[in-house]
Amino acid sequence: MIVVTGATGNLGSATVEHLLRRVPADRIGVSVRDTARARHFADRGVRVRQGSYEDPAALRDSFAGAEQVLLVSGNDPAADMVALHRNAVEAAVAAGVRRIVYTSQHGAVPGNPYRPSDFHLATEALLRGSGVAWTALRNGAYGPLDLVLGPWRRTGGIAGPQDGPVPYTDRADVAEATAVLLAGDRAVDGPVALTAPAAVTLDDLAGTASRLTGRTVARVVQDDEEWVAGQLAAGVPEQPARLMLGWYRAARAGFFAEPGPLLTELLGREPRTVADRLAAGADG
Repeated sequence: MIVVTGATGNLGSATVEHLLRRVPADRIGVSVRDTARARHFADRGVRVRQGSYEDPAALRDSFAGAEQVLLVSGNDPAADMVALHRNAVEAAVAAGVRRIVYTSQHGAVPGNPYRPSDFHLATEALLRGSGVAWTALRNGAYGPLDLVLGPWRRTGGIAGPQDGPVPYTDRADVAEATAVLLAGDRAVDGPVALTAPAAVTLDDLAGTASRLTGRTVARVVQDDEEWVAGQLAAGVPEQPARLMLGWYRAARAGFFAEPGPLLTELLGREPRTVADRLAAGADG
């Protein structure tokens, strides 16, 4: 039995879909806040149980009988994510789970100015002390590219603070590789990078966008505080703006510069590149 938490979210849901192509549905379980939103999985034979990181008793029930549990990390900036993840780890241990796989973050090392690194590191420490086998998939940045590129098709430029090399990774590839790992015989212990094989800068992406569209897409480097002020003027609350600024600072300090080979190995093919993703959405 493989149990996936957060299975109605983007990454968790896609991982379950890939698991369904690899193992019988009755070997898959999901732990979700709202079981009604997972009806489409129940209809296909997946075990659906209610569970949330705030409710340890429900988690233990959700994890019962599982050999492996995929803990999809929370992302609520207002929550105590370490305490919530501790609930999940302790529930998995109490349920007799043999391996916990956790979705961590690429570059989760001490000193990273991107603040989510702190709770990922703390969660990895909980896993290390749990007494069960564990894997921390330090996933490459897999959010929509427009989060960092902005409205470049309309403006003709990619504006933002100075950055650094990042192996921008396709979320669909991360989900598929995670399912391959969960369903397969290969054991990966401890933290490991799960990223696209090449790290690129926004300068590189501006060049790629220019080639794809046949028009010049400029890279406009903004002062940090100038960029934050622009975000606030556009209606972005200060907390998420500052959080994203920390990501830019981490990138230019090289915290995301080193990709890893595991994603390619698990997929058995080359992952989608940033150029592939831009080409799929390029409007010329």
